[in-house]
Amino acid sequence: MIPKVDTLSRICEVGIVAVVRAKNSQSAEKIARACIDGGISAIEITFTVPGAEKAINELKQKFSPKELIIGAGTVLDSETARIAILAGAEYVVSPGFDLATAKLCNRYQIPYMPGCMTLTEMIQAVEAGADVIKVFPGSAFGPDYIKAIKGPLPQVPLMPTGGVSLENVDEWIRNGCVAVGVGSELTGGAKSGDYEKITQTALRFTEKIKEARNEKVDGGE
Repeated sequence: MIPKVDTLSRICEVGIVAVVRAKNSQSAEKIARACIDGGISAIEITFTVPGAEKAINELKQKFSPKELIIGAGTVLDSETARIAILAGAEYVVSPGFDLATAKLCNRYQIPYMPGCMTLTEMIQAVEAGADVIKVFPGSAFGPDYIKAIKGPLPQVPLMPTGGVSLENVDEWIRNGCVAVGVGSELTGGAKSGDYEKITQTALRFTEKIKEARNEKVDGGE
């Protein structure tokens, strides 16, 4: 098993998690492959995908650990989290915070990223051992909300999902996010079978994230 700290470090390094929602495991694999070809190695298979655990397991078998950081998304409870972990998920993402899921992930040393919006939720999640706070839905407040959170909670790693686009991803990163989660803005090409579009969009996202991080360094932040 990959050490928890290594998984978190790699996700932060790439700076973006591809949120994959698809009609079946075959489509999920095609989307994941297109994202990987575009430089996004962190792939989150949501449990809204029929046979999500099968997709996770198959991707785990087809890609090397260097190529893929596979996670489970839309995990609502600890039972689903355990299924995901047994299938090979290296991190677990939820739309909301669930204490039982936090405990289970901590028990097996799997990074847990619960969705939170208020500071009260974030504090409770961090106290329960959450590793990264998924600011969700990010579209509700936008990138400026990250600055507001970082005031009282500068120590909390944040990853917004929802509302992240090519037009504003640099702002999310500059405002202090360790990574971003992106779904349809990245994977939309799958609807028409245009997987090359996904790859090209992935390349643009990774480039913009690198540029934003370089700006932070150059600016002395």
